[in-house]
Amino acid sequence: MAKLHEECGVFGIWDPDGNCANTTYYGLVALQHRGQEGCGIAVNLDREISHYKDIGLVNEVFNEEILQKLPGNMAVGHVRYSTSGGSIRENVQPLVLRYVKGTLALAHNGNIVNTAELRKELERNGAIFQTTADTEIIAYLIARERLNVGSIEGAVKNVMSRLKGAFSLLVMSPNKLIAARDPWGFRPLCMGKRGDAVIFASESCAFDSIDAEFVRDVEPGEIIVLEDGEMRSDKELCKSQKSSLCIFEHIYFSRPDSCVDGQVVHEARKKAGIFLAQQSETEADIVIGVPDSGLSAAAGYSEYSGIPNEMGFIKNKYIGRTFIKPQQSSREVAVKMKLNVLKSVVSGKRVIMVDDSIVRGTTSGRIVKLLREAGAKEVHVKISSPPFTWPCFFGTDIPSREELIANSKTIEETAKIIGADSLDYLSVENLEKIAPDSSLSFCNACFTGNYAVDVKHLL
Repeated sequence: MAKLHEECGVFGIWDPDGNCANTTYYGLVALQHRGQEGCGIAVNLDREISHYKDIGLVNEVFNEEILQKLPGNMAVGHVRYSTSGGSIRENVQPLVLRYVKGTLALAHNGNIVNTAELRKELERNGAIFQTTADTEIIAYLIARERLNVGSIEGAVKNVMSRLKGAFSLLVMSPNKLIAARDPWGFRPLCMGKRGDAVIFASESCAFDSIDAEFVRDVEPGEIIVLEDGEMRSDKELCKSQKSSLCIFEHIYFSRPDSCVDGQVVHEARKKAGIFLAQQSETEADIVIGVPDSGLSAAAGYSEYSGIPNEMGFIKNKYIGRTFIKPQQSSREVAVKMKLNVLKSVVSGKRVIMVDDSIVRGTTSGRIVKLLREAGAKEVHVKISSPPFTWPCFFGTDIPSREELIANSKTIEETAKIIGADSLDYLSVENLEKIAPDSSLSFCNACFTGNYAVDVKHLL
């Protein structure tokens, strides 16, 4: 099914008790929703960094034998979905780089918009790249800067001022673990604790999986350094830019049980559903959510409207990235393999179907068709985000404007194309209200074209 994807998830840990590879494994499993193409773990034992990575899901790439060969009291891990660079093993992270000062391991979530400019600069100075991912550019810049400053965190700080775009970054050197978040705060990054261990992860749900306690979010622009169990924070770059957390973290990417910058994701999605119900009254018999991110919004819609919330779809959770796609002539099979309609629930009913987004319209059309075939009398589609009219350059694979159905079609035309009786999107005004507990302002450029960073050269 053609759904949006987010680039990556990162996980890092310092633990004096060791066994960090196993802990990282469980943390990555909890973050698997952020990337299913490849994964990797790098560990540090007595200043020696070793790693293992490959294409595949976390439980496909790692087993007990491999994890036992990765001892250490520091580790960084990564799950990947490629938006920058292709789906090849060389692009899987963490990226491990050996240079004159030792070894670095980097794990990165986001997308740098001045990559081409930085890459040309490095190539002119003799750099030879082994990947097509922007993480390697960050690594080269840090390694080069480290030769001119007295510490690895100093090198990270200097490089951060040159990077434009989204980067939640974990850097492991022979004796330090560093967490850094871009000054705009496009992507989430948080810190937790378990006993004496200090942990960093893209989402707080990773802490729950390893019995760790959420401590706080890493602030936009903040650099946190762990060395020999001592932690220090550099906030000089904080508030240098207006915060621009990707609003789609709340709408779709993050797990509903995560808390992203002060806001529980499930509650934000419920609010989106409530606002959808407030925007327009639609007579219907049942409300159903499209799994998984549409479920919370459907609950909110039902709560406000009083229309019963039913389980209209069964999702096959065992269809992963290795699922063999059918031929073009039978694409509907791809939807049916992942979603099955409960006919007894929808047959003869006027159905409100709540989903998180419409990109090209093809998947929405196929889902509506499934409901019709199951006997739904009417299908009214409610989308818990505004219409996509602009591409994203910060780590989300929203395609070019030409491919976005809302860019060229009216709401009425889109409803007709997907076969719905009616279609309603969340308004941009209400979008701003779905996460009132967040301390940050949001990036909504994919809906408005108002980018926090200059991307004219990419449009």
